[in-house]
Amino acid sequence: MDIALLLESSLRQLRLPSFVEHYQRLATEAAQANMSYERFLLALAEQELAQRMAQRQQQCIKQAHFPMLKELADFDFSAIPSLNRARVVDLARGHYIGKAETILLIGNPGLGKTHIATSLAVAACRQCVRVRFYTAAGLVNELLSAQEQHRLTRLIERMLSYRLIVLDELGFLPLSQVGAQLIFQCCSALQERVSLIITSNLRFADWPQVFGSESLTAALLDRLTARSHILEFIGESYRLRRRRQREEAGWLNEIVPEVDSVAVSSAGALGEQPPGRAAARRERRPPPTS
Repeated sequence: MDIALLLESSLRQLRLPSFVEHYQRLATEAAQANMSYERFLLALAEQELAQRMAQRQQQCIKQAHFPMLKELADFDFSAIPSLNRARVVDLARGHYIGKAETILLIGNPGLGKTHIATSLAVAACRQCVRVRFYTAAGLVNELLSAQEQHRLTRLIERMLSYRLIVLDELGFLPLSQVGAQLIFQCCSALQERVSLIITSNLRFADWPQVFGSESLTAALLDRLTARSHILEFIGESYRLRRRRQREEAGWLNEIVPEVDSVAVSSAGALGEQPPGRAAARRERRPPPTS
């Protein structure tokens, strides 16, 4: 049997697909460069590790269930002067995850809180961290369903298997009494064991409107802010800013034709021809006869 086929079969059994893909090319390069056997083997091992890392990153991103992927490089920090870019970039390195710290993103809607939260979580996935993304409403529904089916403990245990959980849009909708208690129970179980990223459009003083109880809200905030990074978003809504820009652009487009028509009307009133029409008329004049 051909030695190459035997080698590839053995490599597949050893689950080394990158070896199979790259060994012939690297062997040729090694021979041309008079590379040692050890250096050739190291090059193959590095290819295998790089491919496994990329696959693991993609698996983490898929398991996180992001509604859409966002990158820090695409965020317009100039639109939110209150947001410290250097601090956000530092958080993207993921040091807070090893300490099970919380990141709280607070500010009005349309300022990019979900973008930053998702970007930080995607950065964690690229460090092969297990991440799970929830909306507040989605998590409450899942907790209620688990409680009804007597598997709430199992759900919380599964959440504890993640190292980072994103809870988006907390405060957009008021919670029922049971829903608020379940969120509190869930966050208490995750405290100091799993990092949280929470976005909210409400100031902390307004959180009782969501949870319906000042005492429960105070207890929850005490847990969330004990070891936390708080990022405040102040500025004009991105959507409102874009809408205003479109309206201004549309207003200018409407004004330009009106200016042209006024110029034509003024020229006619003075008994003159607009430059374009005069030029066209000159072009239609027949050449003089000799």
